Amino acid sequence: MTASETLRGADADVVRRALESGDPFPGTAGFAGDVDGLLVRDVLGREPLFLEGAGGTENGPEWAFEPAALEDPVPFPAGGVLETTDLGDTPIEGVDDHWTLPDPEPDTDTDTDDPEAALEALEDAIRRAADEALASDREIAVAFSGGVDSALVAELLDAPLYVVGFPNSHDVEAARTAAEAMGRELTVVELEPADLERAVPEIARATGRTNAMDVQIALPLYLVGERVAADGFDALAVGQGADELFGGYEKVVRLDHRVEAETTRGAVREQIRSLPDQLPRDVLAIRATGLEPVAPLLHDAVVDAALGLPDELLADEETRKRGFRRVATRYLPDEVAERDKKAVQYGSLVARELDRLARQAGYKRRMDDHVTKYVASLLEDSDDTATAGET
Repeated sequence: MTASETLRGADADVVRRALESGDPFPGTAGFAGDVDGLLVRDVLGREPLFLEGAGGTENGPEWAFEPAALEDPVPFPAGGVLETTDLGDTPIEGVDDHWTLPDPEPDTDTDTDDPEAALEALEDAIRRAADEALASDREIAVAFSGGVDSALVAELLDAPLYVVGFPNSHDVEAARTAAEAMGRELTVVELEPADLERAVPEIARATGRTNAMDVQIALPLYLVGERVAADGFDALAVGQGADELFGGYEKVVRLDHRVEAETTRGAVREQIRSLPDQLPRDVLAIRATGLEPVAPLLHDAVVDAALGLPDELLADEETRKRGFRRVATRYLPDEVAERDKKAVQYGSLVARELDRLARQAGYKRRMDDHVTKYVASLLEDSDDTATAGET
């Protein structure tokens, strides 16, 4: 690595102590990079980190924080540690799993796992995470969808609200009603199809991903981030992590074909284990706009508290994210704390419009993965244009 920055997300001394103790939650919001000749990445992979793949390069870096810096980027495993002297010689599956996700089994018969005590611990953790975000002195705005996750982040950070979506989209309307209920002003970033065509290649380059689902999810973050950056802010706060940590998905209650677990608690844990694959996409999409992502609900303290919630505070057929919502009602109007929302790619209508653009370009639904093929075509056209411009 030739860049002067070798560690992101945490002070080197904090990571050193975590290496010595094996503590997966040393009080950070994630970290990755080189510490004393050891390449490290936190247990949830909140900071992106990549190795050069098979063959490597003769003159290029062997690892990087962004996939675009490498010829064949391979994600470094979350919780992994590798001596930098072993770079290029150790296959990715041979990286040491130094930190692993704890698997506590709450006993609701004990005082320490009493539901009210668990809620107090969760609230304290969320407030701590918000206070640390505010202590950074960054100028922060919030990506606001009107759902409970971003609403609680917005309330605790007392930061300006921005929503992105096509006209008459669910997210724009939900954000408007939530902002009104909270007594807050809202900036609406209204999209048109040309915004997607322009942004898709930028997102694909930044994230190293061209599959339809990843691009659809990243597009709203990137497009709202562009506006936030243009308005002079330097950080974008998000509510990411709440659905995974607290049982926000229908599938964790239905226990259908989308999960392997046979209990809601097990299914929630499955979703938490999916975070290391998802989070780099979101982080890299936001950073591509020049902003720093802020995700208070993914702070170590919050994750630790979430893992300790008793089953009754997770999800059931009536209410998902039960414990999280109970904390949120202490800060938000009930109509905001209790509302459900759509996934951002659907609530913003980005997925629908990207599909429509793909079909207009000749990529019909009868084709296998037609939107992914369309994304790849936009990236190729953009690369060709850039090459022509250089010559």
